Amino acid sequence: MSDAFQSPESSFSNLYQAIARLKEKLTLATKAMEEVRQDRARLEAKIADAQNRIQHILSRLPEQSDTRQLNLLATDQPNSTISGDDHEPTTH
Repeated sequence: MSDAFQSPESSFSNLYQAIARLKEKLTLATKAMEEVRQDRARLEAKIADAQNRIQHILSRLPEQSDTRQLNLLATDQPNSTISGDDHEPTTH
């Protein structure tokens, strides 16, 4: 019940403290939002870069109507015309 009979100075003090806490929380939230915005901008730039690289790779591939392209999936047998190829397959 003592809360109902607070002095005006005490009420103002509590109000200022509450405002200070809210201001601090707002500052933290603003910083967090700015970090999220920067992260999103970085990710969008990475996505755009990846799309450009993929498009560049795709533009270098032969057209489907190009008869010079090799059908690497046509046979299950390794190419027997290569002689002396005793190298292990490499992985990247």
